[in-house]
Amino acid sequence: MRIDILCKPDCGQRCERTLENVRHVLEDLAVNAEVHVYRDRRKMIDNRVYVSPALVLDDNLRIAGRVPEPAEIRSMIIERPRYRRRLSDVA
Repeated sequence: MRIDILCKPDCGQRCERTLENVRHVLEDLAVNAEVHVYRDRRKMIDNRVYVSPALVLDDNLRIAGRVPEPAEIRSMIIERPRYRRRLSDVA
C-alpha cells in the first residue's frame, strides 16, 4: 500500500498532523505501507489538488483541504482490497 501526503511548501502544522494521524493508524492496524510526504506545488498540480493537505491512497485522491481524523483514515485503509485479502489469508 502506498500513501502520499501532498502539502504546499508553507503548510506547516496541518501536514505534520496528517502524517502523525496516518502513522498512528498504520501502527494500530499493523499495516506495512510506503508513506511519502511531498511539499511540492508541482506534485499537487499533477494530482489536480489545489488545497492542502491532501491524502492519496494507492493513487486515489481521498481527502483534500483538511486534516483527516484517525477514524477516517482507518476506514479508508480497511476498505482497500489489499487489506481485506491480507486479513482473509490470516483467518
